[in-house]
Amino acid sequence: MPHSFDPSRTAPLKGVRVLDLSRLVCGNMLSLQLADFGADTVKIEDPGKGDPLRDWRVDGISIHWKVYGRNKRSLALDLRADGGKEALLRLVDSAHVFVESFKPGTLEKIGLGPERLLERNPRLVILRVSGFGQTGPYSTRPGFGTLVEAMSGFAAKTGYADRAPVLPATALADMIAGLQGAFAVMVALRHAEATGQGQVIDLSLLEPILSVCGPDPAVYALAGRKPQRTGSRSTTTAPRNVYRTKDGRFVAMSASMQSMAERVFRTIGRPELMEDPRFRTNTDRVANIEVVDGVVQEWMERHDQAEILEIMERAGVTVGPVYEVDQLIEDPHVKEREVLVGMEDEDAGSVLMHNIIPRLSKSPGAFRLPSPRIGEHSLAVLREAGFEEDEIEALLAGGAIAGEKAA
Repeated sequence: MPHSFDPSRTAPLKGVRVLDLSRLVCGNMLSLQLADFGADTVKIEDPGKGDPLRDWRVDGISIHWKVYGRNKRSLALDLRADGGKEALLRLVDSAHVFVESFKPGTLEKIGLGPERLLERNPRLVILRVSGFGQTGPYSTRPGFGTLVEAMSGFAAKTGYADRAPVLPATALADMIAGLQGAFAVMVALRHAEATGQGQVIDLSLLEPILSVCGPDPAVYALAGRKPQRTGSRSTTTAPRNVYRTKDGRFVAMSASMQSMAERVFRTIGRPELMEDPRFRTNTDRVANIEVVDGVVQEWMERHDQAEILEIMERAGVTVGPVYEVDQLIEDPHVKEREVLVGMEDEDAGSVLMHNIIPRLSKSPGAFRLPSPRIGEHSLAVLREAGFEEDEIEALLAGGAIAGEKAA
């Protein structure tokens, strides 16, 4: 049976109001972290189309939105319609966080720049998502993650030397930026709590992914060496790779410590290799990685995946299976810890999604709300902000908002 959302549950960020005007992945990943831990996260969406993430469908169902829209409410608000901007400013008065991902300069052009927002609410934390930041010669370029995944150096070092660079198969730059953005919001909220002062967070997609790509710029500046595409091999430790097994499956191995490398060679029946000057130290093994991988691969090809995992686990070697998604779902550890949770859904019956992370012992997050329909909470949000019924009716009639009468 799928788990149920429970609106009565609370979480530690209860009382924090987030206005999320962002679109697609980064902003939604960011606000998801806050929403999962109790922040009242209001998605402000175009009344006609909603967040473009809703259009990422599988079998007609907005699966991406089901996962990354959970625990949020939806206000359908048209900033171009009469009264739209004024309504947003009134919501800003009682908000704690304002998230946007418009092209840099857009908010200023429509009269909603940070100065005006902070004038309305001096404690407001304003987070601005863009591809390259609010300043610099690239600031006005389109900000899709694909561009920064290429420009950060990530793609250039991913894949094999004799083939083209490889982009990630997921919105990696957006996801990383979303996580760093949520952290930045919490720091800024702490600052606002201590000083009464809000601030502007300039979050680019480029800088977060660059920060997790390793010290490549430092290595190049120091030694003039560029990273090379080496497939799944590491350029810093050995053996570390993906190896094919006898039954055509794969395992991943990481022997990043000297003691682990010694354990690997003993386990595959080649302890004498540790006395060979080509393999004695990690530096030696990296310099002779082709030979190291050949020795390990030869042993792997004589054993099925399950047998390898059993042998290596007994020996304490850090090896794991390369899973397809169906294997991941059925893994006993994933099941017992509820790494993935089936949540009830009005369209699909149940949607399997990642659990709330990280796991806090005293102040955990909670599944409170399923992903909202466009404008599902428009009327409720406005009423909570002090709008009178005649004001709401005027906004509805003028097309500034769309909402469900039962909201």
